[in-house]
Amino acid sequence: MQAERRVTVVVLTHNRPEELARTLERLTGLPERPRIVVVDNGSSADTAARVCSAFPDAELVRSHANVGAAGRNLGVARVTTPYVAFCDDDTWWEPGALTRAADLLDAYPRLAVLSARVLVGAEQRVDPACERMARSPLDGHGLPGPALIAFMAGAAVMRVEAFRAVGGYEPRFFLGTEEALMALDLAALGWRMAYAHDVVTHHEPSPARDPRGRRILDARNRLWLGVLRLPLPTAWREARQVLRAAREVGLLGPVLRGALAGLPWAIGQRRVVPPEVHAMYASVFHPAHAPAARTRGAQAPSPQERA
Repeated sequence: MQAERRVTVVVLTHNRPEELARTLERLTGLPERPRIVVVDNGSSADTAARVCSAFPDAELVRSHANVGAAGRNLGVARVTTPYVAFCDDDTWWEPGALTRAADLLDAYPRLAVLSARVLVGAEQRVDPACERMARSPLDGHGLPGPALIAFMAGAAVMRVEAFRAVGGYEPRFFLGTEEALMALDLAALGWRMAYAHDVVTHHEPSPARDPRGRRILDARNRLWLGVLRLPLPTAWREARQVLRAAREVGLLGPVLRGALAGLPWAIGQRRVVPPEVHAMYASVFHPAHAPAARTRGAQAPSPQERA
């Protein structure tokens, strides 16, 4: 296979050198031989630099601090190819996946995002979120797979032009629900997103995780998402769901404190999506209240399901 010159892989890492080394070993062994950009998201003790020294073909970009999902913006700033494939340090792309993704993006010029099929662990079980995306309730006409109104950030191949058109990931979100905000903004600009069963990535979940902290951020960001982009009735339904779930697991206090701290910012940045985009979102996340409208997007995991 010839080197794939259409796709750059951006790998986001923070203090997980063993996982990063495994991912880079997999990526540098791909037959496509893509360009690789590693974003060291504020790791301590220069751990990412030590790992990358063993992989001289990988370009290292350092962030002075851990900026969460927005670290991907630093990687995309170095990309000169038309497409970018994202990895976290515990994921890697299957041989042939990047070429297949580039071929699909070439063939569908209004397609901004391909969300890949994710195989988890040594058992290579399909991530449940992918199974839900494959059963999308929305209209995928004119797309290579089921249409999406959100996607999985660490398992996506994106059109760089579209990524830059929406300004990348919102730094205030840090981690959690960041792709939902981007997806709404992409859809508002007329871009489309799809699930690609035959574009495959692997995920070996790292034990270095903070489930409680991630759950708090997901809930906070989902509250902000409603204020930022959704009509008030839908934002209120979202808030009730989020706060009820937070109370059930004993996290209501930290979720409320985090959300309220950023509420003035969210109100100031409020820009409600067009009705057809709202209809797409509601038909997935609030089907009982979805307005009758033509739909162009599709099902994606909720913030709680991704945690």
